[in-house]
Amino acid sequence: MSNMHNPAHPGFVLKEWLEGISITEAAARLHITRAHLSRIINGHTGINADMALRLSDLLGTSAEMWLTMQNNYDLWQQRHQPRPTVRPFAGSGGFVLA
Repeated sequence: MSNMHNPAHPGFVLKEWLEGISITEAAARLHITRAHLSRIINGHTGINADMALRLSDLLGTSAEMWLTMQNNYDLWQQRHQPRPTVRPFAGSGGFVLA
């Protein structure tokens, strides 16, 4: 998988999809509060599996698309944060499940 350069929060993408539709109407159709939808489209809250399924139903997209965008965003953000050094298990090139 190639590393994307600073991927957009999926909420910003959602904002484009909802252009011309009021936040109030979209929130009602998604059965969430207007404040919750506002937090998503402004990048303050992530998209979880339940929301991905709701967006799929609302917009005719795939839930996987929304979750992939969220995952790419989250991974990019975490890769640019300080992290502890994790020592791998000795001699392990990965686990082999029996």
